[in-house]
Amino acid sequence: MSNLRLGVVMDPISQINPAKDSTLAMLLEAQTRGYEIRYFEQLDLYLTDGEPRGFGRTLRVADDPSSWYELDDPADQSLADLDIMLMRKDPPFDTEYIFTTYILERAELAGTLIVNKPATLRDMNEKMFTAWFPECCPPTLITRTRSQLRAFLTEQEKIVVKPLDGMGGRSIFVVSHNDNNANVIFETLTDYDTKFSMAQKYIPEITTGDKRILLVNGQPTQSVLARIPPADDNRGNLVAGALPEARELTERDRWICAQVGPILRERGVLFAGLDVIGDYLTEINVTSPTGIRELFKLAGLDIARQLMDAVETRLGEIRGWG
Repeated sequence: MSNLRLGVVMDPISQINPAKDSTLAMLLEAQTRGYEIRYFEQLDLYLTDGEPRGFGRTLRVADDPSSWYELDDPADQSLADLDIMLMRKDPPFDTEYIFTTYILERAELAGTLIVNKPATLRDMNEKMFTAWFPECCPPTLITRTRSQLRAFLTEQEKIVVKPLDGMGGRSIFVVSHNDNNANVIFETLTDYDTKFSMAQKYIPEITTGDKRILLVNGQPTQSVLARIPPADDNRGNLVAGALPEARELTERDRWICAQVGPILRERGVLFAGLDVIGDYLTEINVTSPTGIRELFKLAGLDIARQLMDAVETRLGEIRGWG
């Protein structure tokens, strides 16, 4: 479908890494299809008497590591004039992020397809929503109480603890039962019993890779992206220095996707990334999943094309196109 109007809400495009950025891959595919692309940052969006509006700029993109975008001057417009809006603002998932989803939900009610659905972005915290699938996960505790974290550590002997609103491996700690830093780590993460954090049993298979399984409309892509931590780090995050490797899905991977995928599809999540270590689901990423560029380079998968096909299909369903 050409002549569609697509908006994108993202962090400053001038600061992305074009060789790795999944949002850029989506925009390149949209441009190839003849879409008109309008660019927004959070500060460009506003509501007036219930109408969602923004100062959008026409965006042109290129697969060029030295010059990947051109922007026109901003123009005030109704978000309801857009056919599609990609919400690709990275966490932290804070109150400003939540406020942004309310503006996008007003556009959704006016007929714009928002990817992913704003209400679901608010409801589906990427760490906490794993609690809806306990059969897929390692032993997990979500608490703001240091004493519970200490008891969990004693029970499991080695755990991973992390905040509920981070991304990219930030503030993730591996703690062993004899670690004298455990108390200060728990104090820091809970801010002395005032903030929730997540603890999971340490999965030793992390040394062979933290798998990112991308789902388009609830269905897994043909290969997974394994992110192998460097020898001096426990984190399987590319921004933390992990090395990418394409792998086939295991039977357990497919089983996990079969549990989670239909729920994501029902809730309006067209693009998601499941994090799986060994045989266990650890996170369900719905805000701004990455891995598109790496899987294209390593396995030849054109996930951006698959996603935009799914977006067009969903838009057709909403508008009753044949």
